[in-house]
Amino acid sequence: MPSSIDRHTLLTLLDNGAQLVEVLPRGEYDEEHLPGAIHLPLKSLTADAARVLDPARPVVVYCWDGL
Repeated sequence: MPSSIDRHTLLTLLDNGAQLVEVLPRGEYDEEHLPGAIHLPLKSLTADAARVLDPARPVVVYCWDGL
């Protein structure tokens, strides 16, 4: 189930092997993305595209909306 997490929790998850996925459009991802993030644009996210993820590891999805 999706939930919001704080920076400390994110860092702990990443230290323990979580995968960070950014779903930003290509231009925004290229301009500035989080280090180590996997780019899977939301508008083209499919089961095939998601196969780059390791199903045995947690996934943290990030999208900055400017709010």
